[in-house]
Amino acid sequence: MTPDSNGAEPERPTARRVRPYTITSGRTSTSVNLPVEARLRRPRAFETGLTGVSRQVLDTCDRRSVAEVSALTSMPIGVVRVLLGDLVEQGLVEVQDTITDGSSTDERIQLIERTLRGLRAY
Repeated sequence: MTPDSNGAEPERPTARRVRPYTITSGRTSTSVNLPVEARLRRPRAFETGLTGVSRQVLDTCDRRSVAEVSALTSMPIGVVRVLLGDLVEQGLVEVQDTITDGSSTDERIQLIERTLRGLRAY
């Protein structure tokens, strides 16, 4: 920037952050049940035509949990849940089963083991 007639530098415009609700069009929930520990899979590896943050979430989500996608994309968990819900409804992402109140002891142990493996990988 060039100095003004007084020799002072003009103020630079400050960068503005995009508010999370603008990314999700004001939506705060999704019809898809997405617990933070839910593991995600991309069943197809073809070009989807998605752009922007939806593409970033899709590129990040394979074999990761909802919480990991949120951390790796530096987006709030609520925004990621809404975007992932859209991707699930479009058939671009699958949610792997997680434990429920009716889960067996073996299923619970498997979840704990997957969690430990993931933590050790970091």
